Amino acid sequence: MSARIVDKVGALSRESGLKLDLGCGQTKRGPEYVGVDALDGPAVDIVGDVQEVLRALANESVEEIYASHFLEHVDDLEGLVDEFERVLVPSGRLQVVVPHFSNAYFYSDPTHRRPFGLYTFSYFAEDPILARRVPTYGHAARLRLERVRLNFRSAAEFRGRYRLKSALGRLVNAHRWLQELYEENLPWLVPCYELEYSLVKVA
Repeated sequence: MSARIVDKVGALSRESGLKLDLGCGQTKRGPEYVGVDALDGPAVDIVGDVQEVLRALANESVEEIYASHFLEHVDDLEGLVDEFERVLVPSGRLQVVVPHFSNAYFYSDPTHRRPFGLYTFSYFAEDPILARRVPTYGHAARLRLERVRLNFRSAAEFRGRYRLKSALGRLVNAHRWLQELYEENLPWLVPCYELEYSLVKVA
């Protein structure tokens, strides 16, 4: 194990059954998840660089990976996806939440490395959902996109805006065609806050 990794719960020695919350920060998704973050905190079970932590795991040892507002901070997304594919068990799940490219707050954070749109994971995975075909640039996809959702929201203090954006989200996500219509034509008129992707390992 790298000296830069501190495994407080012995998770890296487990050969199966892991559920990871990557970049968990101060809270993690649930007690059954192993929180991974570069900065220590009450929710962090493994302190270290996420890619180094993943490299320390055995092949097909992880049942689920959850990452909320973390992937936008990553320089090497392609390398990280390769590690996801390696450590996930067949039928293991990858759940990702990231800012949408039209979220103005995305550009305020100097640690953000890349924007995301509906099709970002279509470049890495089988995509039976969205209409447009995009290249994988030689990447042999071992993930399948099962769901992508556009989340619209405002701060809870702005109740009127919050309700309006929630209603817009229900409409836009009612059909794949409406999602694509929105992203192609309307994001700068009504910005989207974030995207949720759900993927499964298929091979």
